[in-house]
Amino acid sequence: MHLLGVDIGGTGIKATIVDSTTGELISERHRIATPQPATPKAVAQSLKQMVEHFSWQGPIGCGFPATVHHGVAQTASNIDKSWIGTNVEALFAEYTDCPCYVVNDADAAGMAEMAFGAGHQHQGVVVIITVGTGLGSAVFVNGELLPNTEFGHIILEGRVAEHYASARVREAEELSWKKWGKRFNLYLQRLEFLMSPDCFIIGGGASKKFEKYQAQLNLKAEALPAQGLNQAGIVGAAMYAQHQS
Repeated sequence: MHLLGVDIGGTGIKATIVDSTTGELISERHRIATPQPATPKAVAQSLKQMVEHFSWQGPIGCGFPATVHHGVAQTASNIDKSWIGTNVEALFAEYTDCPCYVVNDADAAGMAEMAFGAGHQHQGVVVIITVGTGLGSAVFVNGELLPNTEFGHIILEGRVAEHYASARVREAEELSWKKWGKRFNLYLQRLEFLMSPDCFIIGGGASKKFEKYQAQLNLKAEALPAQGLNQAGIVGAAMYAQHQS
């Protein structure tokens, strides 16, 4: 089934047409900057532009940087606080004239990794961490998703974890991969203590640089780079739309 998959991030909105049964990208990926401030109307207008770019009519799956419960945003970590309490699915459908299905962005990336990537056929507890503007988390138990976890918000070294070990922090503080890897290892060790996972999968842009910090990871669980890289969120969003439509 072909659907439009969209990954809405703190800095960019990316989309492509996806074959949701195989994970294959059917079209070229298109990216536009996330409007600042990222208010509901501004982001909805950007999504409308994305739909027009693809001349798309049909279901749309959107990965979104918030916990989403029955289509309604409950948090707003890296977007405007006015999203809290907004029915994201209804708003996006109004602007695009298409049925829209919205899921937490890390959960979307996790679904793609479990179906087509590093998590394929992994059983037990698998924790996927997406490293980007913040730290997203997706938890799977024997392949089943525990939705809307927010483990990027645990307290670590007196700070919110994503304010200590995200990609944005690495860049802002000009940390080497080795120094950042030590911070990230502390974060994963804390999660390991809390959840005793069998496997960590590292997604987002940091998955492409895994060899630069792998030596700093000292964990009992297996740690793997994601295979879907930055397209996993788009593919997972399309998968979610297929399951909901």
